[in-house]
Amino acid sequence: MPIAVEEQVTYLELSEDAGSAHKFYEVKVSGLAVTIRYGRIGEPGQARTTSYPTPEKAASAAAKKLGEKVRKGYAPAVAGVRQPRAVTRRAIVSSGSTARQAPVLWRFRSGAAAFGIFVGEEHAWVGNERGDVYTLTHDGQVTGRYGLPDGVKCIVADDWWIYAGCDDGKVYDLGGKVPRVAYEIAEDVDIYWLDIHDGVLGVADARGGITTVDHEDEFQWRRSATGTDGWMVRCDTDAVYHGHSKGVARYNARGGEPVWQVPTTGSVLFGWQERDEVFAGTSRGWVHRLRKSDGSEAASYRCDASVFSCASSPDGRYVFAGDNHSSVYCFAADGTRLWKLGTGCGSAYSMQYRDGRLYIVTTDGSLACLDASEQAVLAAEQGQLPQAAEVDGKGWTAAVAGAEVETVAAGSAGATGIEVECVQDGSRLRVRVVAPGFDPERRVQFPKDIRVAGARYLVAEVRESGDGGFYRARGDIKRLL
Repeated sequence: MPIAVEEQVTYLELSEDAGSAHKFYEVKVSGLAVTIRYGRIGEPGQARTTSYPTPEKAASAAAKKLGEKVRKGYAPAVAGVRQPRAVTRRAIVSSGSTARQAPVLWRFRSGAAAFGIFVGEEHAWVGNERGDVYTLTHDGQVTGRYGLPDGVKCIVADDWWIYAGCDDGKVYDLGGKVPRVAYEIAEDVDIYWLDIHDGVLGVADARGGITTVDHEDEFQWRRSATGTDGWMVRCDTDAVYHGHSKGVARYNARGGEPVWQVPTTGSVLFGWQERDEVFAGTSRGWVHRLRKSDGSEAASYRCDASVFSCASSPDGRYVFAGDNHSSVYCFAADGTRLWKLGTGCGSAYSMQYRDGRLYIVTTDGSLACLDASEQAVLAAEQGQLPQAAEVDGKGWTAAVAGAEVETVAAGSAGATGIEVECVQDGSRLRVRVVAPGFDPERRVQFPKDIRVAGARYLVAEVRESGDGGFYRARGDIKRLL
């Protein structure tokens, strides 16, 4: 008769009311096997099982893992008591456009409604509500794919760094082969939109709150607006601009002191910024162009339906908007409507203009590249359209987010890169560069889930932040043994 193996299960949680973490860690020891399950509170999470030569070694390995988590602030809890975070997915009742078809150069179908977009010098990025993120060239060739655990809210750039904010409350750094968690938002914040500048993350939420988090994922300040539904947050060196159901407000970036607030015609549904101005698209079909200095209106732009996305050319000469009737608009700076055309692929959740092209991500999951030049638009208005290329993204395996890192022995062939060290600082783990040529007093923005006290890592690249106050790790990471 087989002898029953006694199981020992230890369940821990880390949930900070004023901070950002909301996750669990469970260790189950069953004879020679140790099963570790971890993830966001209220969800199944990920699990892995490791076998050991003896029950004693299995118990010792489990104790070591639990000890590491307790030192990070995890505490014993009862599964199911804390509830999962609230998640709001943006929804548009999208209808077809009655306008002529826009000149679409190429179209990529991501597979689900897409919210996230960023167009940089080399690549266009798209993220959808299934957690898929793809990179494409400006000519529409797929070059990579990431798999994130939850739907993508938005994709934001901060100098060289690209981040994807997700429905799971985490913001992932996409600078390496594998996505890594850079920020975690408190579980009581129902995230609507995110932006980032020089490592400081701005978070707008369902209740009209605006929160900032610094480069080490530590809470800075929080303010409550007069309205709700914060679909707009834009950050720059001096300020955070927050759009909600009652209008747009400016707060000082460092301390969160209010500077100005102005009403808008309708609730703000999207925001854009250039150097000296912010743009707010509203539920009543307007785009307001506001001066950053005092909130005064420089111009306004009238659309025929609710505006769910907007953008501008860098010189401010053109302003673009997308409505929930699958139309896109272009205006001159003074408010004159230049054209209105149909997307042919749903309503634009978000958009970005670059080098004569308008890139949109839509309700049917498309990333579409529109030729916004005067010649192409004039031809489209006369019914002459380019042959739109359908981009195929099949065959790409997603690089999945994870907390595991490759380990290498010091001095081995694979031990190349910039060395950093993780040290305990009170209840927090800090990371500093120990390689020569860097200021050892400056901290490093480093993935959260792989920090271990006393551990040393090799990072492919470390760069100074824009204000010179800290460093950022970028690219692939290995742990030194």
